[in-house]
Amino acid sequence: MLNRVDTVGTFTDGKSSVEHQINIHVNDLTEVTNNNDISLKEVLAGLMYVMEYRIKGGRLPHLDYELMKRLCNGLLSNIGHCEKEHFQNIPTEESDMALHLFGEFIQEVEEFRQVVRGVPVTDLAYALKIHRRCTSSSTDEQKRSAVAVIGLLTKNFTEFSDWKDLVKHDEHSMVEKVLKEYEPTLEIPEMPKSPEDLLPPQSLWIDRKVKVLLDMFKVDKDKGLSSDAIEGLRNHYGPNNLQPPPKPSVLKMLFGQIYNFMNIILIIATIVEICIGEYKDAVVLFVVIVINIVIGFTQEYKAEKALEALTSLTIPQALVLRDGKQEKINSSELVPGDIVILDEGEGVPADLRIIEQSQLEIVESILTGESVPTAKDIKHIRSRTRKIPLAECKGNAFMGTVVAHGRGKGLVVRTGEYTEIGKISNSITSQPQAKTSIQRKLDVLGKWLVVLAIVLCIIIVVINLIYGNDTKETINIGLSLAVSVIPEGLVAVVTVTMALGVRRMAKRNAIVRKLPSVETLGSVTVICSDKTGTLTEGKMGTSLIWTIDDCGYTFTESTNIDPNKGTVQKLDTGDITEETLATAKDTGKTYDEADSQLMAAILSASLCNNSSVLLDPETNEWKSIGDPTEVAMIIAAQKAGFSRESWEKNGFIKLGEYPFDSERKLMSVIYTTRKDDDNSKTTTTEDKATADISNINTLENICPVPNTSLVLAKGAPEAILQRSISYIPSNTTGHGSLNELINGEQKELNNEIKALIATRNEQMASRGLRVLALALRKVGHDEAKAIVKSENMTESEKDLSFIGLIGLIDPPKKGVRESISTCKTAGIRVIMITGDHVTTASAIAKQLGIIDPDNVNMQRTMKGSELDLLSDDAIKELKPFPSVFARVSPDNKLKIVKALQSRNELAAMTGDGVNDAPAIKKADVGIAMGLSGTEITKQAADIILADDNFSTIVEAVREGRRVYDNILKFIIYLLSCNSAEIQLMMVCTIFNIPLPFTTIMILWANIIADVPPATALGLEPPEKDVMERYPNDPQAGVLNVRTTISAVLQGTIQAGVSFLLYMLAKETKILGEAKYDNIIDKDTNQFHYAQTVAFAGLITLQLIQAFHSRSVSTSIFKTGIMDNKWLVGANILSFVLMLIGIYVPGISDFLENYDIYWQAWLGIIVGLIIQLVIIELLKAYLRRYEHKENLKKRQRFLDNV
Repeated sequence: MLNRVDTVGTFTDGKSSVEHQINIHVNDLTEVTNNNDISLKEVLAGLMYVMEYRIKGGRLPHLDYELMKRLCNGLLSNIGHCEKEHFQNIPTEESDMALHLFGEFIQEVEEFRQVVRGVPVTDLAYALKIHRRCTSSSTDEQKRSAVAVIGLLTKNFTEFSDWKDLVKHDEHSMVEKVLKEYEPTLEIPEMPKSPEDLLPPQSLWIDRKVKVLLDMFKVDKDKGLSSDAIEGLRNHYGPNNLQPPPKPSVLKMLFGQIYNFMNIILIIATIVEICIGEYKDAVVLFVVIVINIVIGFTQEYKAEKALEALTSLTIPQALVLRDGKQEKINSSELVPGDIVILDEGEGVPADLRIIEQSQLEIVESILTGESVPTAKDIKHIRSRTRKIPLAECKGNAFMGTVVAHGRGKGLVVRTGEYTEIGKISNSITSQPQAKTSIQRKLDVLGKWLVVLAIVLCIIIVVINLIYGNDTKETINIGLSLAVSVIPEGLVAVVTVTMALGVRRMAKRNAIVRKLPSVETLGSVTVICSDKTGTLTEGKMGTSLIWTIDDCGYTFTESTNIDPNKGTVQKLDTGDITEETLATAKDTGKTYDEADSQLMAAILSASLCNNSSVLLDPETNEWKSIGDPTEVAMIIAAQKAGFSRESWEKNGFIKLGEYPFDSERKLMSVIYTTRKDDDNSKTTTTEDKATADISNINTLENICPVPNTSLVLAKGAPEAILQRSISYIPSNTTGHGSLNELINGEQKELNNEIKALIATRNEQMASRGLRVLALALRKVGHDEAKAIVKSENMTESEKDLSFIGLIGLIDPPKKGVRESISTCKTAGIRVIMITGDHVTTASAIAKQLGIIDPDNVNMQRTMKGSELDLLSDDAIKELKPFPSVFARVSPDNKLKIVKALQSRNELAAMTGDGVNDAPAIKKADVGIAMGLSGTEITKQAADIILADDNFSTIVEAVREGRRVYDNILKFIIYLLSCNSAEIQLMMVCTIFNIPLPFTTIMILWANIIADVPPATALGLEPPEKDVMERYPNDPQAGVLNVRTTISAVLQGTIQAGVSFLLYMLAKETKILGEAKYDNIIDKDTNQFHYAQTVAFAGLITLQLIQAFHSRSVSTSIFKTGIMDNKWLVGANILSFVLMLIGIYVPGISDFLENYDIYWQAWLGIIVGLIIQLVIIELLKAYLRRYEHKENLKKRQRFLDNV
């Protein structure tokens, strides 16, 4: 039983208000299957709450008929839902809730009864499925509800007077038994009462007034919840934490490695070898299987452990009101109904409804993607649906966001998995993990090879049976051929190559969570990038100040909060173009040197400001506190030499403030200054001239505007202009006395000046700047005091003198433009997806080259609201596909990724906020930010950027292409080697020639000649043109016609030379004569000698083939031999192992090898020369083919833009 001190407050809403609430729930009820923002349980719980505290007990017996009709249809469509449990259909919790509501609305609302009366009895029986709540496994409450609904229908409606019409014929006896058991309920039907107080469901409650909400949760905003109520509330609502995603167990990871198509075939082959008594072969096969499994398991285990080190809790504690006292508690202990106190710089610990606020602004970029803080208020929102953009929920604060400015109180309305972050977390953890491109391609390749192995095995068996050969020998030969087809080392070598790529990428600040993502990133055709923090620095800075005398000033290192870093530079003219920006020169930082108009702008920007930038004495680092926009202005003021502290130290005294709000779109402050004779120190001209930023007080205790009161304002240009009537022209010199400027002549703000302001505003906005206007008004001391006392902001903010414009920007990161240019060259399109305004996003995109003025196909932008109006198919068919998506929601991002994938693109998605997580999870490669990324985003990602830099992605793509190239190289190498074995075995089988290799020889050859050289090929350095080639077709297999033919032809060369060596050694003595041991006859000895010659010849040819495989088409004379020291070492190792297998007693006996002589090695060298000539001719042809193929890829890239 829920332990609460008081019951939930009950009060009467108006009929229209209740109908509005029901309408919202009915809308959600009909859309819930397509709505990721709300669950069916949440909708039904809301309806139950409305019934319990707004309708029940005869409060509202009449409601709108059409609304009740929609509600009835919605409930009936959900009452029959069941889930399988112990082979039975059991009604879901939601279906029980729907049935309960159906019965209660029949009891309470006349119009609902009228609607039910019109439902055909057969339809009603089908929807209700009464019998499923009358089984032996049904709960007491389910049975009571079923009986109560039957009673309500039979007592209130003549149409349903016979209960048997409401139940399936073959279920009558079971239902009748339950009716007799609960006969009192049938006679006086009433829906079962809840065993505990019905608590408000978890919802944002955007449409409720604060007073109503507090009454609903029965909480006093000044006292908070009672400690006695907490445990019961927590038992009902659950803890306020997110469930971590399930981690794969060690056994699951191990089974995942075993359950590999090629490993399974090898396991089957091992079992067969044991069954026919070939234990040596079985042991070698088993060793190969173990190597594959251990390597793959080790890499996956390491990746999971590395991820654990990246995760962290976001908001560990919360300040709450309980029992009238403030206390710090773990955020996991919060419950709906708690009152949370919000302060500047603090994180929001749950989803809240704001109930009090003072200049409260919250940074919600992790959810919305917008870096500018959102101003909050306590107003409720009347809407037909609860599915409104988060950015428009001004009365709510969301878990994981941060208070940028001001203070407030919030009522906890959603916790844990019901929060916005919780819902996103659930959506990504519930998504199945799709296989990457290389995994899919290798799966296809593996299946084809297995099919080929089975087909060849059957052919061999049939041929040998036709020749009348021994059955056991036939099986052994078939297995030998199957083993030849399967590249045993492929799984291990692919895994090792990717693992080595992971290490190299980690050195470049790209941490790989999922091994196959290394290669997939190298194959991407589109990179969808978040703007804030990825393409840009993620910090606001003052880029430019324009003053009314038509002068422009730029700031270097604008986002560096150290005031000693960066300078202020003056433009030759006020015209803001690329040409004039290039003419900027450093300007003075002292009082006498600084332009008076710039000083006036800095005065307004720094004093009309509540943020701070201070030096931390412990760390000796500069730290900022407050709204990012205001911080940027303070930094600009400090770099110019005039901080707020310096103004206030030198005589400026704050009298009052009118904070920013979204309606006025401006902020103003009232300051007064001391008299000249109040100065505590006299400073000479020389002192003033030498003052600089190293001592932030450049005014040196001289009040620049003595005995004056000022109203200073900043805000949206249109808001400031509307309240401005004049401007102050510059004095003769243009710099020096701020006092002279402020007390000088004022001129009317005529249309000509307004047009100039509009032009400069447009120029600044087109550069992606967030533009604010600055203004001031000189007032008398008495008037200033009266303004403050009256608290009349209209009186304060009138008749202003326009000073200028200040442009702020989150600037592009260094090197990003060059990286995007590299992507274009590589055939990779970069798309910006952001929550920022389309103007800002477009301007940044132009600066970075994402929008190309010279290419009409790369100029389109689209807003999230426009995207909402399009179906998935319509988005897929967009032509040209937009380069910039602005003001997007999480659903929009997911739609974009899906559309790109349906266009056969291989998409990478980057981001840092929770809002990015679903799209990151869905993308072919998900990339999260390591510094600014949330835990949920990191969990969803395949790759994490340790430095949050887009340029790192490009380097990772380069590494990914290197890995893909190297995988392709060693696949071609392995297949050419294995196809040589197949062709050689097939020729001998067809012509009934004794096989040149035993099974053990083939396995040993595959181990020593496949794994070391192939692994070394995985260490090949990137080819010079790796970022000048267009991506491979995502739909193509790992091997195309060109590479397949190349592998088979190279295998044919090896097979042909090896066959020639085998036949010469077997039929002649040209390559040496076998040593006679008096145990086996000479012919048999010579046969085994010939087998060893073929074995040595094939392995040597394969090792040299590794050098040829360093490039598919480039000549070995260009690629060289010594550049890859690992390959040289691997080949030496393999060659030594081969010699050991031939000449070392015991081992040679185990492998059934004989000593071979110099004549055989001379024959092998001749074979190597033949191999070199033919492969060089083949590569010359492939180079021509490759050039044509790249031109086709370029055209496909242009067509898909």
